[in-house]
Amino acid sequence: MTPENPEIYINHPTWGLLYRICVVDDNQDMFTTLYAQRLFFLVTNDVKGIKFQPIGRTEARMMLENRLRTIRRNGSSQEYDQLQSVFQRTFQ
Repeated sequence: MTPENPEIYINHPTWGLLYRICVVDDNQDMFTTLYAQRLFFLVTNDVKGIKFQPIGRTEARMMLENRLRTIRRNGSSQEYDQLQSVFQRTFQ
């Protein structure tokens, strides 16, 4: 799961296809259900495999806002613009 590819999908065993919203941390990304975008998951990918941790909409929004602030400080305007667009579609 690399930040260079903005469209990454994975299959959740219960909820089906998930769409990656953003990178959260090393080996950790935020995903949402593809169509409704109402269920959010932190997905960790490490040597033990893939782990899905459900998170609430408010927590997901705060994590995405924090990621936007980090990207803005680091000066990556293209990544910021893409993530800002995702934020607006998902939370506004």
